[in-house]
Amino acid sequence: MKYECETCGYVYDPAVGDPDNGIAPGTAWEDIPDDWVCPTCGVGKDSFKPAE
Repeated sequence: MKYECETCGYVYDPAVGDPDNGIAPGTAWEDIPDDWVCPTCGVGKDSFKPAE
């Protein structure tokens, strides 16, 4: 499942991960550290919702 930032619309795709910020491809949302922030706008994980 993908997760979308409610602030800026960035979509986290587990298949892609966020390698620029230390999140390897294939990393499930639940396995991302709690201190990870949106690479686009900098808000925390609590500002994301499951993408439609």
